[in-house]
Amino acid sequence: MDAYDEGSRARHLPDGPDGSLPEGPASTDPTPDSTPSTDQESTDQEFIGQESIGQESAPQQPASQAPTAQAPDALAPDPQAPTADPPVPTPTPTGIASLPLRSQVVAALALAVVAVVACVHLGMVFLHVAPSNTVTKQHGRAIDDWIYPEFEQNWKLFAPNPLQQNIDVQVRAQVRGADGAITETGWYDLSALDGAAIDGNLLPSHTQQNELRRAWDFYIGTHDNENRPVGLRGDLSQRYLRRIVVLRLDREGAGGKGAVVEGVQVRSRTTNVPPPKWSEEKVSDTPVLRELPWWTVPEEDVTDARTEASAG
Repeated sequence: MDAYDEGSRARHLPDGPDGSLPEGPASTDPTPDSTPSTDQESTDQEFIGQESIGQESAPQQPASQAPTAQAPDALAPDPQAPTADPPVPTPTPTGIASLPLRSQVVAALALAVVAVVACVHLGMVFLHVAPSNTVTKQHGRAIDDWIYPEFEQNWKLFAPNPLQQNIDVQVRAQVRGADGAITETGWYDLSALDGAAIDGNLLPSHTQQNELRRAWDFYIGTHDNENRPVGLRGDLSQRYLRRIVVLRLDREGAGGKGAVVEGVQVRSRTTNVPPPKWSEEKVSDTPVLRELPWWTVPEEDVTDARTEASAG
């Protein structure tokens, strides 16, 4: 009965303070294979089995995943350390700002001059087409000097009865050849030459379209039917038309190489535009000629004509 009790206590964990079995009285059973000895062995096996189960329950890491000691990386950035802002790129100056200071000043002055001239021109044109007012009465002469003859405004396109005539401006000249002889050329149809230059040209120049026509309109608007000037602009319109025809004659080589234009005569050939077939309107198809007197060409007109011809 005592042996059974000791064996029963031996199946539990040791009760000693250091984990060893407590010392007790020696067994009085002389038999070596007694029951207490058997119970002691089973207790030891149970204890060993518990240790082996504890070791198996602990997760084992493979060798490839075993933690290895790593040296601290001195180059790795610290995520908590403050980072410097990236440099802001400086924009490259463009336009006038990219020029040197002296060029900027010159460009600014040029733009200012162009702006002033444009504003003055727009103001003059506005005063020219505006109804009569105090400014036009006091400064009408200055406005006319600015507008005529190059910038004259014509509103015939918006008239109730638009222009229904074809007007050809023609000119002939008296030229002095290299031998000193004076000869008279035939008629040059300047309007037909302008029409041939415009025909098929997608971007005809302003001079080809309007210069000669506007000069003739300017002349007949400042002269009566006897070719006498009316008003203060009569002489200006005559000189303007004469310079244009002299320039055209020089372009066409009137009189041959080295010839000098001594005098010119201008005429117009006006024909009515035939009405459409469905119209009952009847107009004459006979051309109407208007010949101007011969004009002596000053030397300055010849020189200016040759200068403009060489520049063009």
